[in-house]
Amino acid sequence: MAFTTEKYPGVVADTPAATRGFTLNHSMVRVKDPERSLAFYTGVLGMRVLRRLDFEELGFSLYFLQPPGEAGAPPAETGERTVWTFSQSGLLELTHNWGSEDDPDVQYHNGNDAPQGYGHICIAVPDLDAAMKWFDDQGVDFIKRPEQGKLPDVAFIRDPDGYWIEVIEPARLPDLGR
Repeated sequence: MAFTTEKYPGVVADTPAATRGFTLNHSMVRVKDPERSLAFYTGVLGMRVLRRLDFEELGFSLYFLQPPGEAGAPPAETGERTVWTFSQSGLLELTHNWGSEDDPDVQYHNGNDAPQGYGHICIAVPDLDAAMKWFDDQGVDFIKRPEQGKLPDVAFIRDPDGYWIEVIEPARLPDLGR
C-alpha cells in the first residue's frame, strides 16, 4: 500500500478534491534592512531573487527568493516572471516596510522568544560539516551547532533580523524522532 499521510486525531486522510492543485507558494518574514537581509540570503544561503514588487501607496516592498538548486529558468519579461514566481513552491518572501532601516525602534519578533509563535525556516544542505565551515567563515551567528544539545546533526543559525534558520543534512536524519 502506498504512503499517503501519517494518521493522528484531526488528520483528514483523503485529500479533499477541492484542494487538489494547491501549493505552498511562500512564507513571509519582515526585514528591517533589505540590503543586509538580501546579502545574507543570497550571499550566505545562495538564494536568488526572482521578483521584487514595490507598493508605493502602501510603503513596502516584497522580495521573492528561491532556494539554490531549484530547477527552472524564470521568464525574463517581468509580468510573465511575476506569474511564474507565484506558480512556484517553497519560496521565501522578505517584506520591507519602507523607513524601518532608519528607525531604531523597529525590531521584529523572531517567534521563538516569549510569547512563542512562528519558529523558523529550514534549509537542507548536502554536507552539514561543509555548511558549518562556510557559515563560520561568513561570521554567521549560531543558535545551536550540530554537536550541541539533545538534537544531534541539527543546527540553527540566525539571520540579520534574528529569525532562526534550521540547517540539516537529510542523510543524517533517518533515526530522528524515533
